Amino acid sequence: MLEYVDASAILVADIDRGGAFAHLYGTWALVPESTKARLDGYILNRFRGDVDLLEPGPSDLTRMTSMRCVGVMPMLEHQLPDEEGGTIKGEAPEGSPTVAVVRGPYASNLDEFHLLPWAATMRWATRPVDLEGADLVILPGSKHVAADARWLAARGLDRTIVDHAGHGTRILGICGGAMLLGTTVSDPTGIEGATTGLGLLPLSTKMNLEKVTTPVTLELTGLPDPWAALNGLSASGYEIRHGRISGEECRLAPQLWAAGSILATTVHGLLENPDVLEALTGHRPSPVLDRTFDLLADAVDAHLDGRYLMSLIES
Repeated sequence: MLEYVDASAILVADIDRGGAFAHLYGTWALVPESTKARLDGYILNRFRGDVDLLEPGPSDLTRMTSMRCVGVMPMLEHQLPDEEGGTIKGEAPEGSPTVAVVRGPYASNLDEFHLLPWAATMRWATRPVDLEGADLVILPGSKHVAADARWLAARGLDRTIVDHAGHGTRILGICGGAMLLGTTVSDPTGIEGATTGLGLLPLSTKMNLEKVTTPVTLELTGLPDPWAALNGLSASGYEIRHGRISGEECRLAPQLWAAGSILATTVHGLLENPDVLEALTGHRPSPVLDRTFDLLADAVDAHLDGRYLMSLIES
């Protein structure tokens, strides 16, 4: 990629994990010469302690590789979601509803829930007991729908979700979760495997070799009473899926289906929209990412050699 776009590059190493200098030197030593010539610097990230104690490591590494030390970033407490969204960060408002997100072994795109803990009491659900008291149950995306269906059945979560739906609990399925809310998933080309769904919506899914990857703006309209607060909202997101869902009986929009307390969509990212979260939970999340971006920008200004970085861009 560096050679293709003829770009300079900065290596970033997580020093909190240990072995950062060996990591940087090993990467520099092993890449092709055409890449090595474009490695103009390195950054030590997530450092705790006195920067002066790092010497002579940075100086020796620069002497051995010609890569300049662009700076040392400190360990920062921030609200960026984890790469796989595996942690819950946030402070739920008093009196907020409880939202259980069913986290199977192939659950995907979990970072789209990073704002949810600021508007609701959020928990991961891996056992039937984790759904007790939930006002909203979410089935997230899945990298392997058939495998997650088997996992739900093995844990007894399939029966528990159906039971909660029978008592009027709102159930939201997103992408793979939407497919699981239907009746069947067929897979004639063997992408993931066929399975049966929970049967909460009259939907059938067929896996297709060609993957849908597209940005989407979803107009929310015609939703029944449990979801009526969402009506009139417009939210941007994205689709990334092999499955094609059929279900005209309960289709409200090209990527939206609903019946009673059950709602399904193939669009990821809707819950990153503060308007959608406020409509779902009654609480509007604070702009935590804005504060995080300000924190990171200030740290970059304070700890990195901005002039050197700009010189690489200008050249």
